[in-house]
Amino acid sequence: MLELTEVTLTYGDLVAVRRASVQVEVGELVVITGSNGSGKSTLLRAILGFVPVASGSIRVNGRSASTSGEWRERRRLVAYVPQRTSPGSFPLLVAELLASSGDPEAATRSAHRLGLGDLLHRPVTTLSGGQLQRAYLARAAGSIQAGAIALIADEPTSALDFAGQDDVAELLAELPVTRLLVSHDAALVGRAERVLEMAGGRVRERRT
Repeated sequence: MLELTEVTLTYGDLVAVRRASVQVEVGELVVITGSNGSGKSTLLRAILGFVPVASGSIRVNGRSASTSGEWRERRRLVAYVPQRTSPGSFPLLVAELLASSGDPEAATRSAHRLGLGDLLHRPVTTLSGGQLQRAYLARAAGSIQAGAIALIADEPTSALDFAGQDDVAELLAELPVTRLLVSHDAALVGRAERVLEMAGGRVRERRT
């Protein structure tokens, strides 16, 4: 379970997220939509400790995190696909990126499924934005096989064509873990069990 209770996140004097409460049950797929700058990405990053919590609490499986060891364990349990994946400057091969998941075989299977089978020995610096996005998703799938119990992903289909969006949406819907995604992709929103909306740093359940 992912449980965010009355979470407020700030950048200096700017309140980015205001008293947000989100609960994602075990195995549930929840999608957050909202305009740019509404706090969606900040909220996801706070789950992994990349943004400090000004007030409120964030728990995974009933546990909060505050020490460096607790944050390492949190990042092992929660796989993450960032919105703006970066290849970095080090000439890492796609296969090496997948190996860092903890289960290279599972990550490689997902890479083949996502159309990256012929790119495993390419440096990640040579990939297009869409290819790199799929590589990070395949890595996350490997992390899940290695023991991660949840996945958070920020616009995981934003750099993909329609066919790629459908392939990724299908894979994300099948993953047997708790999933919290930020997306405007109709293919993902349509597969969600619940859809939340963010505006001005506040979150609410989408009205049907």
